[in-house]
Amino acid sequence: MTDRTSLESELAAFMGEYERANNSHDISRVVPFIAEDAVYWFSDGSHRGIEEIRSAIEKTFARILDEVYEVRELEWLVLTADVAVCRYLFAWTGVVNGEPRSGQGRGTNVIVRRDSELKILHEHLSS
Repeated sequence: MTDRTSLESELAAFMGEYERANNSHDISRVVPFIAEDAVYWFSDGSHRGIEEIRSAIEKTFARILDEVYEVRELEWLVLTADVAVCRYLFAWTGVVNGEPRSGQGRGTNVIVRRDSELKILHEHLSS
């Protein structure tokens, strides 16, 4: 059995890598973190499956230039070797329509281990 500290460390590193991938604005770096059958809920809509999610993220990358996305106050609600649920606060800054903008909100992710790899099965972001 894996101890809680090791799991927290592994999953926090996973979320950190996911954050960095998003900040690269390179969809090819983000997609490997997402399960094929994932469902994402954003303030502007719901997206089911990797292709819908990919499209939604690409639209965000195109709409918010120079975006910096940050996860804060990460908490683990469920933590097992195969399933984890976290909640967090997020903040972003960037340029929208030529003007500096920023926002913040709350996030919840369900992370699963499939074929020895961690994947996000569900993400819910609300501002």
